[in-house]
Amino acid sequence: MRIKKKSSTDSFLFDTSALLTLWNDEEGADLVEDILRSGARVCVSFMSCMEGRYRIWKNADKAESDEFARYLDLLPLEKINVTDAIFEKSIEIKATKNLSVCDSWIAATAFAENAVLLHKDPGFEQVKTIVKLRSLPLKSLKPRRPR
Repeated sequence: MRIKKKSSTDSFLFDTSALLTLWNDEEGADLVEDILRSGARVCVSFMSCMEGRYRIWKNADKAESDEFARYLDLLPLEKINVTDAIFEKSIEIKATKNLSVCDSWIAATAFAENAVLLHKDPGFEQVKTIVKLRSLPLKSLKPRRPR
């Protein structure tokens, strides 16, 4: 099955890391907000919604995970669910690249939507020949205390 790319020059797909950057007000949150306010089409994979929720639940609790879900519903995001084409592309990416299952779904969705993938994950460099990428600043590591 051949996937057809949608054509758009102002289309973004937010990786889970972009959503969590905004949620946690990390460095790069201003860029995420600017894109949301720009009028550009902004998509999110169903997988990023799931991944963000389980990470928050695991690191905090279910109530905060539920709050995150309500927060996402308020944002001007188009949620992209699974299609046969995205399913097949995610299999190809997972089989040929060293990405997690979640990241394979997300990259396949960006490919199918012809969207710029906004992320913090250096692993996505593996798909830069098939997906347009835009990186957010990586989390700065806290300096270690002297021993």
